[in-house]
Order: sequence, then structure tokens, then C-alpha cells
Amino acid sequence: MRAVVQTVAEAKVTVEGETVGEIGEGLLVLVGVTHTDGAEQVERLARKIWELRILDGEKSAADVDAPILVVSQFTLYGDARKGRRPTWTAAAPGPVAEPLVEAVVASLRGRGATVETGRFGAYMMVSSVNAGPRTVLLDV
Repeated sequence: MRAVVQTVAEAKVTVEGETVGEIGEGLLVLVGVTHTDGAEQVERLARKIWELRILDGEKSAADVDAPILVVSQFTLYGDARKGRRPTWTAAAPGPVAEPLVEAVVASLRGRGATVETGRFGAYMMVSSVNAGPRTVLLDV
């Protein structure tokens, strides 16, 4: 699994004009899934996101109860090393990826996190105001 974690002052996801997920100061997390991912990667990623000391004062979301907005992002496994058109073959297909992204959300909630989400497979408009800015790429 792969995630891009950004500190934000605010972030939201809209689908067809409807806000489906929104947070104030916290973390925007874009999550990608590859073919070999499973329960072990879900738990490692959720723990890493929750305990990552990326917020002000080297605090984690767990330390300050910061909300998290999780958005599925298959394009994190895009490969554009050859030519100009990326290939998505490393990204897991929807039926594999969706339950794993949902499992990350459930694991974060199980740790006490307040989690909002996008809508899997939808054309989403993601807006955010980056704070810092601080962005970390996680591979587990």
C-alpha cells in the first residue's frame, strides 16, 4: 500500500456537487493499493498514519485527535517511466482495492480516529489548504 499524507488546515471531497467528506485542521491521506496488499499492509498503514509525527510540534494525529480525510487514489501506482502515457498495471483493480481502503478507514476508526472519506470509484473533486506545507509518502 502507498499513501500520500498532507497536513491541512481544511480539506473536502465533493462528488457531483455534493460534499461527501470534509475536515478542518488534520491530515489528508491519498491511499493507493497494489496487487499484493492485504491485511498486514492495512494495519501497518493505519498505524503509520495515526502515529506519524507530522503535525505542529512533532505531534501525531493520535496525540492531538486530528481528523483524517482518506481518499482512494489508484493513480499512486501509475508508472510513467516509458513514454508520456502512464500505465496503471501496478494498481489493484477496484474489487480488490475498495475493501482494503475501507479496511484502512475501519482500522483508523478502531484506533480512535475521526475519519471522513471520499467515494470509491467516483470522479471526485478534492480541495485542500495545505498547512506547512508538509507532505510525506508512505510505502508499507
